Amino acid sequence: MKSLLTLFLGILLTAGVLNVQAQNEWDLQTCFDYAIENNIQIKRQEVTTRYNETLVKQAKDDKLPNLNGQVSNDFSFGRSLTYDNTYDNINSASVAGGLSTSMTLYNGLTLSNTVKMRELDLQATMADLQKTKDDIMLSISAEYLEILFAEELELVAEATIEVTKQQIERTKQLVDAGSEARGALLEIEAQLAREELDLVNAQNRVQLAYLNLYQYLELPMAESFKIEKPVLPEIQANLTMINAYDVFSTAINVRPEIKAAQLRVESASKQLAIAKGNRYPSLSFGANYYNQYNNQYKDIYGDKIDLGEQLKNNSRSSLGLTLSVPIFNRFQAKNNITTSELQIADYEYQLQQSRNVLRRDIEQVYTNALAALNRYLSSEKAVASMKEAFRYTEEKFNVGMINSVEYNQSKTNLTNAQSDLVQAKYEYIFRTKILDFYNGVPITL
Repeated sequence: MKSLLTLFLGILLTAGVLNVQAQNEWDLQTCFDYAIENNIQIKRQEVTTRYNETLVKQAKDDKLPNLNGQVSNDFSFGRSLTYDNTYDNINSASVAGGLSTSMTLYNGLTLSNTVKMRELDLQATMADLQKTKDDIMLSISAEYLEILFAEELELVAEATIEVTKQQIERTKQLVDAGSEARGALLEIEAQLAREELDLVNAQNRVQLAYLNLYQYLELPMAESFKIEKPVLPEIQANLTMINAYDVFSTAINVRPEIKAAQLRVESASKQLAIAKGNRYPSLSFGANYYNQYNNQYKDIYGDKIDLGEQLKNNSRSSLGLTLSVPIFNRFQAKNNITTSELQIADYEYQLQQSRNVLRRDIEQVYTNALAALNRYLSSEKAVASMKEAFRYTEEKFNVGMINSVEYNQSKTNLTNAQSDLVQAKYEYIFRTKILDFYNGVPITL
């Protein structure tokens, strides 16, 4: 009960906002642009992409030599080492500093493979970002068409009410003239009440559709807008749709979720190469520089040695190569290789699963689109027949050949047929737009 009350209040609030504010009209592309700029899911995926960009940069920077400096300050009391390498009972202060650098020359190509792995991970994340954008655009397209569908149902309801009101006026005249029983008028007035309720429901559906669109856009209701009504394509009996297999053949090469799955298989292969590279020896280059100054250092004549002389005499530097050979590492390299091989197998299964899901989705959309087309063509014929039947029924009702129950039933049949036609039209348009989207064609209305 509480949720129904909340929903009802939300509908009223939305309706108030829509009626009070002067609103702009947004077309579908404007909705896309706003969502891509403001949607939280997209923003989070963009953060993940930037994070992976940083990992790529760090992997490349790991090839560079490092450089570290150090400075120390010591105070010595009592016996201390003197300049001539003897000990003396003296208090002194000394400052020492140095620089060191090292660079990996070879480590089983793990650095190069790490760069390639990080680049593949980045590309996969970018494909994930595009998939997120695609999903949002599909959802927005669905809600956009839902609004158009709901508004068209509202027009059908209004037109139905208008016909009923006209019939009420004619029936009143017949009742006043004594040609028709008052019960017929009451029946039609009751039908009007039901149709007015249908109109309210249709209007509520429009408001809820707008609310759903605002929420997909992360847009507060206070900043609401009206959608622009596009010119929709005509649906004809001779329309042909691209085969589901042909759509799949194209989609398998362009869809971002498939690209992401493929890139993760390649990334896992590089991870395996890294694991194998850890079994090889590594060779690194290193260099060091050291110097120091002591305020109590003296020469053989007992004179203190100044800073420049000490720095000149105490300077030491070294460089060399270090070869590290893995002998036993508690089977870490072996187990890492096994883990990487299993990861490749898992990602290959994920790739196949993504392909299967894509194929099933395309087949489902194609089947639904074909069913919607057939339903539309049948509904179109039904509407034409119902219109003629209602016209004939209305004529008979006006001359008293049938009662109001038969008249209302005929009008209800026409309204239902018109609603089915509208629903089938928008269902077909949406499904074909999805097929085009899978086929690499941007969604437009």
